[in-house]
Amino acid sequence: MNVQTISIPNKKCDKPSSGLACVTGASSGIGAEFARQLAAEGYSVILVARREDRLVDLGQELASDFRVECECITADLSDLNECEKLVLYLKSKREMPLDILINNAGFGAVGRFDKSDISTDLNMIDVNVKALHYIAHQMMPHFIERDYGHIINVGSVAGLMPGGPYMATYYATKSYVVSLTNALAEELKRLGSHAQVHALCPGPVNTEFNDVANVKFSLKGISARECVSYCIDEADKGKIIIVPNMMVKAAVIASKFVPREIVLGIVARSQKSKIER
Repeated sequence: MNVQTISIPNKKCDKPSSGLACVTGASSGIGAEFARQLAAEGYSVILVARREDRLVDLGQELASDFRVECECITADLSDLNECEKLVLYLKSKREMPLDILINNAGFGAVGRFDKSDISTDLNMIDVNVKALHYIAHQMMPHFIERDYGHIINVGSVAGLMPGGPYMATYYATKSYVVSLTNALAEELKRLGSHAQVHALCPGPVNTEFNDVANVKFSLKGISARECVSYCIDEADKGKIIIVPNMMVKAAVIASKFVPREIVLGIVARSQKSKIER
């Protein structure tokens, strides 16, 4: 794990920070947009991802445009040792303790389950599930002790479906994220804690995810800016499961009244049609 601090130009003109946020998977897409919008609100930001060059470019952009402190942490969160180092670093921030944790790191892949690359599947589980679980588990006492703050786990509308033929592993990992978030939210509620946990469950978003997963969406995607802005607003209202696209939200509600076999058939046809031949 490598940590770089990005200096703010003309530091003497800085405005007071609104707090500290950490964003994993911050090098592009939804993660980078969370970083931008939180920096615009005055938060100092810890950016975490594998691609150092992109992190540094983003950190310099945020420091210059929004005049906030930025730290870039290069880490591969599929490695539990890297997750442990990240958590220890976050806990060490005693002068400015963490206010917002965005568990965004993750990826997907498309194809028949029996023909999928098992190393890719297991790596997906390590990033989408194990890393998110570990970081949330280790940081939850921090938020409970402070009785304040937000953990936002980035899931997917896939996690609200009964399964995802042709993206079986991805759908399963996002179902885990939704289930875990619901459980943690209830535990915090029963503690009477003011700390909150949320799951962002977008449908198609116009990001690099589509290229990495090698899919084409039939439904028009929303922008990362729109997705993140909606999520931040809903999180401030205390919403637990956040679905930013109204058409997708309607589809999720409708699916609850349709037999499971029919929903799976619709998902299978939709996913199979996205495979690039």
